[in-house]
Amino acid sequence: MGKTPGKTEKLKKIKKEIVELTDSPLYEYRSGNDYFPVIGEGSHNADLMVVGEAPGKNEALTGRPFCGRAGKVLDEMFQKAGMKREEAYVTNIVKDRPPENRDPTPEEINLYGPFLDRQIKIIEPVVIATLGRFSANYMLEKFSFGENFSISKIHGKIYKKEDMNFKIIPIFHPAASIYSPERKTDLIEDFKKVKKELRTG
Repeated sequence: MGKTPGKTEKLKKIKKEIVELTDSPLYEYRSGNDYFPVIGEGSHNADLMVVGEAPGKNEALTGRPFCGRAGKVLDEMFQKAGMKREEAYVTNIVKDRPPENRDPTPEEINLYGPFLDRQIKIIEPVVIATLGRFSANYMLEKFSFGENFSISKIHGKIYKKEDMNFKIIPIFHPAASIYSPERKTDLIEDFKKVKKELRTG
């Protein structure tokens, strides 16, 4: 793929910094529950990065992203689109679990966001699929597409600018299909769009 060496070492450095992130408002909750931070997993040479919002309980107990109910839906989406999850890199903006699975706060997103920015620079994806409104708004605001979008209006759209090395495709969070089964059709179609954009580059 012609990508730069040393990615694993750089990603390990990010992991070490997050493990030691005692300034995080979520650090005490992590420590008190014997949780792990969830850094990300998958290919370090991935053309596709999948970015969720924050880990849930199963993820915090294992240190692995999307390994619970939403993760099963995500696995199904990869399968139906004819892609392999292990060839992607899957992560979240916020790397620690918020209490009671509440939404991440702006403070938490601002604290953990730069780690995601570094992961993107290291991995050099072709497409970033954002799962849910928080990750979509973070990425679209960062690259000056606007802010506070409704995920129901922007899902499946392709965002690209001349100064970007990748495309952003917002998608519903997989958990949405657990509570609203009709969302599964949207998820499947959007993942097929992701695959198409990966092929076209």
